[in-house]
Amino acid sequence: MPDINLLDCTLRDGGYLNDWEFGHDNIVNIFERLVSAGVDIIEIGFLNASREYDANRTIFPDARSVNLTYAGLEKGASMIVGMIDYGTCGIDRMIPASDSFMDGIRVIFKKEKKESAIAFCRQIKELGYKVFAQAVSITSYDDAELMDLIGLVNDLEPYAFSLVDTYGLLHKNQLMHYFEFANEHMSDTIRLGYHSHNNFQLAYANCIEVMEIPDLGRKVVIDGTLYGMGKSAGNAPLELLATYMNDNFGKRYHCSQLLEAIDVTILELYKKIPWGYSFKFFLSASKDCHPNYVSYLMDKKKLSVKSINEILDKLERSKRLSYDQAYVERLYVEYQKQECDDTADRKQLREWLEGRDILLLGPGKHVVEQRDRIEAWLEERRGYDPVRISINFIPQGLATDAVFISNAKRYVTLSTKLCQSTDRFLTLATSNVTKASGAFDYVFNYNSLLDEQAMIVDNPMIMMFRLLREAGVRSVSLAGFDGYVKADAPNYINPNMDHSFSREKAAEINQDVRDSIERLGPLGFVLEYITDTLYIEGV
Repeated sequence: MPDINLLDCTLRDGGYLNDWEFGHDNIVNIFERLVSAGVDIIEIGFLNASREYDANRTIFPDARSVNLTYAGLEKGASMIVGMIDYGTCGIDRMIPASDSFMDGIRVIFKKEKKESAIAFCRQIKELGYKVFAQAVSITSYDDAELMDLIGLVNDLEPYAFSLVDTYGLLHKNQLMHYFEFANEHMSDTIRLGYHSHNNFQLAYANCIEVMEIPDLGRKVVIDGTLYGMGKSAGNAPLELLATYMNDNFGKRYHCSQLLEAIDVTILELYKKIPWGYSFKFFLSASKDCHPNYVSYLMDKKKLSVKSINEILDKLERSKRLSYDQAYVERLYVEYQKQECDDTADRKQLREWLEGRDILLLGPGKHVVEQRDRIEAWLEERRGYDPVRISINFIPQGLATDAVFISNAKRYVTLSTKLCQSTDRFLTLATSNVTKASGAFDYVFNYNSLLDEQAMIVDNPMIMMFRLLREAGVRSVSLAGFDGYVKADAPNYINPNMDHSFSREKAAEINQDVRDSIERLGPLGFVLEYITDTLYIEGV
């Protein structure tokens, strides 16, 4: 029978979801249930010198703070460990193991810091702790690099060395290669661990594969969390691992205690901050990249999945697992810069619009809620016949002469309406948008319309202002350009368009739009807002 220990890291890995604020009563309940269940190793949180002590959180400024939170609790037969992300908690923050509630320390480290991290592990070991060396993003190592790391680990002789699949990228064959490679070259006295994530829905299945390896010849540590609670797509569910080991390896974990912890505590957390497999985490895993790259591109709400995939394909290998927002923004802008010669289309636009009054219709909620203002404005200008141009949407019950399309994702939702509509209106598009069939009436060079100093470089209102200034229009009136509000208030008539911003971030973007208008210089036309907007300072 394989010699396998289960390690629970709910109070540490689960903390990524709630900033480690479980509440002290919940911390105690989870801990005591894990002890009663007979879980072999319990990870009780992070040590991070930058954080203040809070009895309701499982992130601690030093080892003494751990003692305060867990004072008086019985460890039973469980080994108690904490985790340090190398570089966030110095050795001066530690106390001897003999004075600590913790029996061991898990040290996670990135590939480029492995030498100094192993040296730090040695210092931890000298204080009497059982040391777990945790190589994050194991998929970033090739065989030669892994061999170098194992050499360092063998010299250290830690309690355990773990393969950490940080972003849930491993399939069975890859997992077996890493595991067998480490097993072959690592000292027999060192336990071999595995920490999984569920981006491909394989966390539990991969753990079973490791458990079922025949004649491994060494002790193994398998990580899990209650109900799979954890970073990104979550972890292997501890209750499933324990049940499997009871059924197949004769273990005696008290799974009812795990289920009680889930029922009383974890499910309440799940209602507030759900975790688990999702499209975002699948997409990041399929491209071997940090999930924040996917989040950033999806949050723009301007890109089709095809476009997001194509941008992710351009990520350099060395950049894939370390998120760099400035880098992915450059890739986004470069991807969108579809050049075209729009000289003829700009000339035709001027011939159509020169000296005209323009009504721009945006998809903000006020285009519906303040429709009476729009209709009154149109009535007053009945004899002037203003040109109506909607931006990235087709208004209901309000006729439009043209639709300006700069957002490829929104075009996907508009394409059917554009084909089936009985109304005839012109289509104006930027060169980053590809028509499903046929051609747009006007196509303008996307690159020439950008404000690369802005937070949102391709704000469609600003892009339209550039075109209208060049076209020599007389006036521009706007309805449905509301500006951005905080996350729990709607920004658009269609909730699918909404962005999630803090109040402060929304205010920052609104100011940035004002700055973009200022950077345009003289507009050459009269500008007015018909409906309420936050783009006017002081509103």
